[in-house]
Amino acid sequence: MHSRAYFLLERDFQELKENNFKGITAFPVSEDLMEWGADIEGLQNTFWHGLFFQLKINFISQYNFVPPVVKFLTIPFHPNVDQNTGRACIDILDDPDKWNTSYTLSSILLTLQVMLSNPVLENPVNLEAAQMLIKDESLYKQEVLRLFNQPTQLRNNSPEFPKDQDKLIRSTKAISFNDYYKTWSGIATSKATEYYRSPLLEDPNFVVEYYKWKKAELQHPKEWNLK
Repeated sequence: MHSRAYFLLERDFQELKENNFKGITAFPVSEDLMEWGADIEGLQNTFWHGLFFQLKINFISQYNFVPPVVKFLTIPFHPNVDQNTGRACIDILDDPDKWNTSYTLSSILLTLQVMLSNPVLENPVNLEAAQMLIKDESLYKQEVLRLFNQPTQLRNNSPEFPKDQDKLIRSTKAISFNDYYKTWSGIATSKATEYYRSPLLEDPNFVVEYYKWKKAELQHPKEWNLK
């Protein structure tokens, strides 16, 4: 008999199929749906665009009362990613009090995608990346790109992509700046410095905003431009 978490993850999987978010790919790699692989690409009109990062996501049977464990397998040079373990350091994953049962696999992946170009510079887990970004943004960008081409990757833990393409969710939907900002103006690891104009904050009403967002007709999306 399947667990409650299994049925919730089936729901999350269907949500991913229905909402082809641009730059997000996800797939289960275990029959019980407790282990997932994912790829995220940086947002358009940021220097992260065109860079793809592989992740591993582990759920437990208590999901969605507790968050999953999320690690980058392709580790970016980023203030909010542990350079040694690949752990993504954001409050909704690290602090049980910040986790909300309304969050889904889609919301986690979208948060991580936005996090790439919207780092929180207060209490960074990668101090070197944060200091470089504050001191010289141009040098930081160069270092991100240099290290991406010589990636630190947890290769032994890389999930294998499924042969069945129905199990692979590759996104195609473009997201407008206004809708992205409205939805994600509530999710963050901590108060971001004014160095970045579009911080991740915390939004307890994510699901309401999310479903308003997905119903919107975005015929000519205006993409992020944080350059």
